[in-house]
Amino acid sequence: MNKSGKTAKIEFNDTSLELPLLSPAIGPDAADIRRLYADGGIFTYDPGFTSTASCKSTITYIDGLKGELLYRGYPIEQLAEKSHYLEVCYLLLYGELPTAGELEDFEARITRHTMVHEQMNYFFRGFRRDAHPMAIMVGVVGAMSAFYPDSTDVNDPRQREIASIRMIAKMPTIAAMAYKYSLGQPFVYPRNDLDYAANFLRMCFSIPAEDYEVNPILSRAMDRIFTLHADHEQNASTSTVRLSGSSGANPFACIAAGIACLWGPAHGGANQAALEMLKEIGSVDRIPEYIARAKDKSDPFRLMGFGHRVYKNFDPRAKVMKQSADEVLDLLGIENNETLKVAKELERIALEDEYFQEKKLFPNVDFYSGIILEAMGFPTSMFTPIFAVSRTVGWIAQWKEMIGDPEQKIGRPRQLYVGAPKRDYVNVEDR
Repeated sequence: MNKSGKTAKIEFNDTSLELPLLSPAIGPDAADIRRLYADGGIFTYDPGFTSTASCKSTITYIDGLKGELLYRGYPIEQLAEKSHYLEVCYLLLYGELPTAGELEDFEARITRHTMVHEQMNYFFRGFRRDAHPMAIMVGVVGAMSAFYPDSTDVNDPRQREIASIRMIAKMPTIAAMAYKYSLGQPFVYPRNDLDYAANFLRMCFSIPAEDYEVNPILSRAMDRIFTLHADHEQNASTSTVRLSGSSGANPFACIAAGIACLWGPAHGGANQAALEMLKEIGSVDRIPEYIARAKDKSDPFRLMGFGHRVYKNFDPRAKVMKQSADEVLDLLGIENNETLKVAKELERIALEDEYFQEKKLFPNVDFYSGIILEAMGFPTSMFTPIFAVSRTVGWIAQWKEMIGDPEQKIGRPRQLYVGAPKRDYVNVEDR
């Protein structure tokens, strides 16, 4: 990013300021307002930061109007088709696609760190048996700083690297342990002869009484889910990780904060909400009723899995997810699943309806991911933990970039104070 030579002029009262315009590699220019308060005595008001760039980044680019998502410049569709999750992890962490040797070394490092400290098994016992897996993950990931204190110094590049590898490697193990704990089943240790996605599925569904063979189609679908959710620019959880990291907090605490933010139903719980909506509709013949409700402004019902905060076109991830849904349901012999029928018909009607076209309400990635995960055998309580496993590499890449940015400061947003003006204290007997 560099100064474009252009400026934006702002005038208020008797003051006139010229703000430099910064030009990104792709996308619209940004007005540099860092001197606005110092030079003009005012600041900006932007709830949700919808018009404010909080950082420079080279990791992910989204064009919401075109429906485009790029990881380090590579279109998500190409990566989902031709690459796999750990190669995408390398790309996000280090900026370039790896050579064959680099990829082999990276995969070996991840594989060697998939086991968790044995004493963490006892840590799980402190949770109630019916605890939500996300509650367990927030606690366990935060506690990793106590189990791995040798990788908490954010000023040491080597420790940052070790912490990064550890979290990417151990997050599937922790998520699977949280799932097994909720079922009352024994933990399943990772295996070094399986790939990342297959290992996760085995840790979730294997039991000591019988062997579990991972189907390659299911493994590939899970790998795509991980890839499609690996990063998504400055979303709420990523911004939370960056804000936490700006204080110098250790990396495990920062990622735990990101998991906590992701837990919110408006963020990571969207695929669960979409699946519950499809089940509420129940059958294809009831779709017109729910379409009408969605158009009725006085009705609180909303179509979940449609539209996106950023994308004002078709979510590019949804196309890949739809293909995976077809493959998985066909494999499992449930292509005639009523929920899938509702999903496909709802998508068809919505895409042809002028109302949804005008409102840019296209299916997003959450619309089909919940169907896939349920078909694999996951309960809805595991949907968001799987999202957290996927997004860990994105959080880490963004955190490392933030640590290395010389312009970054501790996060300290301003506020527009609308409370009581200054007033004097009144003694209790005089009130």
